[in-house]
Amino acid sequence: MSDSVQKAMATRRRVLGDAHVDRAEAAKTAFDEPFQALITDAAWGHVWSRDTISLRERSMLTIALLAGLGNDHELAMHIRATARTGASREDVMEALLHVAIYAGVPRANHAIKIARETFAEMERA
Repeated sequence: MSDSVQKAMATRRRVLGDAHVDRAEAAKTAFDEPFQALITDAAWGHVWSRDTISLRERSMLTIALLAGLGNDHELAMHIRATARTGASREDVMEALLHVAIYAGVPRANHAIKIARETFAEMERA
């Protein structure tokens, strides 16, 4: 494994947690391996691993973008990641308030529902 892939995987594990990454790696097939390699390199190696802004700030940006674009399927995963990135519940709400103004109230409303349910699950765990 190259140094850049190791750095990307370390960042991915730091943000998403070992259990999530281990499950994703175990589920990887020959078919989706090229896509997983692209995501690992581009998202985790080139974006999340940069030190220009903090993981907390990246987390808030990612949550706002996912919510604003209606990509709800990954929203809960990134809400759970806030436990490791340092983004608070208040930070998440601030990001979602921006979504309401700049991307639309229905998208923010749905994202708030997902965030509320995900935070409740995290409390129970």
